[in-house]
Amino acid sequence: MSERITAPDFAGEDFDPLSGGRDMDEADLSALSPPREKRDVIDLGGPSSAGKLLSESEMSEVTGRIVDALKTVYDPEIPVDIYELGLIYQVDFEPPTDETGGEVKILMTLTAPGCPVAGEMPGWVETAVKRVDGVDRVDVDMTFDPPWSPERMSDEAKLELGWM
Repeated sequence: MSERITAPDFAGEDFDPLSGGRDMDEADLSALSPPREKRDVIDLGGPSSAGKLLSESEMSEVTGRIVDALKTVYDPEIPVDIYELGLIYQVDFEPPTDETGGEVKILMTLTAPGCPVAGEMPGWVETAVKRVDGVDRVDVDMTFDPPWSPERMSDEAKLELGWM
């Protein structure tokens, strides 16, 4: 059993990815960089994770660094990072335990099935996230269901592209 963090949902309600949808207080909000509307995306190994070695605040820090790492990866044809583009559908994070290191599983898509970097981008994502302290293993899977659409983009991405 784990807690779910969320990724951009730019047509929905405002809640924090670390809260699982609960109301946020100022301490919660300060852990985000920056607080935004979100959609189910990041699944943290929750309190039921036996033998976890990270405190709740450390989990928040690692989660923030995972999102920051995802924001360093760009589609070479679009001047917006893949996170703000809405290409990341889900991220599951299992914290390190006495037996294993931290593991991240990412489900992502591309703007189109025939994207020229389809074979390379998962490796770029893996490399970026593997650099995060507390993460030892990264698996990236591609899906085109549901297909990506511009509605998945953040307002920041739309502004950058001149769509707002």
